[in-house]
Amino acid sequence: MTERPHALFAMSAENVPLVFPPGVLARLRESLDIDPAAVAEDFTDPRLADRLARTEILVTGWGCPRLEGAVLDAAPKLRAVLHSAGSVKGIVTPELWRRGIVVSSAATANAVPVAEYTLAMILLAGKDVLAARDRLRSERVHPGWGLVPGIGNLGRRVGVIGASRIGRRVIELLRPFDLVPALADPYVDTAGAAALGVPLLPLDDLLRTSDVVTVHAPATEETRHLIGARELALMPDGAVLVNTARGALLDHDALIAELRTGRLSAILDVTDPEPLPPDSPLYDLPNAVITPHLAGSQGNEAARLGLTVTQEAERLVAGEEPAYPVDPTALAREA
Repeated sequence: MTERPHALFAMSAENVPLVFPPGVLARLRESLDIDPAAVAEDFTDPRLADRLARTEILVTGWGCPRLEGAVLDAAPKLRAVLHSAGSVKGIVTPELWRRGIVVSSAATANAVPVAEYTLAMILLAGKDVLAARDRLRSERVHPGWGLVPGIGNLGRRVGVIGASRIGRRVIELLRPFDLVPALADPYVDTAGAAALGVPLLPLDDLLRTSDVVTVHAPATEETRHLIGARELALMPDGAVLVNTARGALLDHDALIAELRTGRLSAILDVTDPEPLPPDSPLYDLPNAVITPHLAGSQGNEAARLGLTVTQEAERLVAGEEPAYPVDPTALAREA
């Protein structure tokens, strides 16, 4: 049997059994010599020095320290970093790229539950389910049987901001429904949007013409407060804003002011700041639904991330290129 490459987990130790449950861990260990009991939460831990010196592949995740030059000096055999989460911005450094170390991310796998959450919220919002549930709980009076005007998902227009992994997945999930999606993204041309099966619109036009706007852009200096008072004013009466990306993409002061008019509704899985302070008006506004950053991989969904890393490890051991490499030149405009 070919000797397995030495590997080391670098993440919060409590996350290892969640991301790599027994079946996934067993498969990973068929490719890598890795010990789930040895986890690097601090690369300066002297107990890990010998293991780090032998490490060829780092399996990273939430809680991984930054891969600075001193860490890389302590791991001279390191040739690949397999990240069992989404963005690698918090752990990668220029020195990593200078040394030619391959980096792979499970961001594509993490996009799946975020897109599913988004789809669920779009459909629920279209039927006014969340607000109706709150009204029924508060009033304890059934409104009676019969058709309810002003709701429904037939022909509802959905504006997707950002053709990110998640944005693209949302577009794909919308296809079976009688919804009308459109896209706004400055990095996508008309042909690219056509390949996704959606029209490409300027952001202002998308906001003016959408019943639901769902945000999937990266959080960068350029996109901070991408949606502010001017943009919110463009949205039609009764429109719903969904944000599962990053809270900083929305100007929360402007959003609160708009929500107080009752003209729009918002579904926010991310906020700015995060978490919100206890006295935030968003908690009490009846047209705001706040969830605690749970759209991404949770519970048994975390195993999808571990499986993605396991498959990447199998490719590397077989001498193949990773399926989900991180392009350092594209990091500036990614989440």
